[in-house]
Amino acid sequence: MPAAGQPDRPLRAVPTGPDALGAAESGAPTAEVLLVRVARGDEKAFESLYDLFSARVFGLARRVVRDPSQAEEVAQEVFLEIWRRASRFDPTRGSATSWIMTLTHGRSVDRVRSAQASVDRELRAAASGTERDVDTVVEAVENSMERRAVQRCLGTLTDLQRESVTLAYYSGYTYREVAELLSAPLPTVKTRLRDGLIRLRDCLGVGA
Repeated sequence: MPAAGQPDRPLRAVPTGPDALGAAESGAPTAEVLLVRVARGDEKAFESLYDLFSARVFGLARRVVRDPSQAEEVAQEVFLEIWRRASRFDPTRGSATSWIMTLTHGRSVDRVRSAQASVDRELRAAASGTERDVDTVVEAVENSMERRAVQRCLGTLTDLQRESVTLAYYSGYTYREVAELLSAPLPTVKTRLRDGLIRLRDCLGVGA
């Protein structure tokens, strides 16, 4: 008996040649009869059903999903589904052919939707990443422009003012340490810093 609800041996590769539906021998069991037997676990009937419909199932799957390798996977899924769900076939509601091809179409559409959903997720992720990259570039450009503006405005200061501001605000020294480094009285350094910052503010257009 099949293990875990599947045939003991793997399905053969789906043929891509002429429609195997025409290969059924005259007087052979109908697809409806084969499905009934498959529902009872008859592997020989399943093989016969596979031979009867394999090319037709593959053909429909390929028309829907277009990619041959994807179509082969869909066809294999369809036949496994047939093995598992053969008992659900109701001959009063349609032919075996209609039931199998409807199942094939549904599986094919599901595969297309799954692939499209994957593409959509990738596009969203790429768009999100692009937005982050753009934000990073814009921030870098703005920072670069600010640095150039500050450097330009520092050039408008006197040498003493520029030296004091650079030490205090770009090198991290305290006012007292700046005074010691410049060998200047602390009040003088504070005055240079105050005057230098006022000129910087005016040059940069920063509100008071």
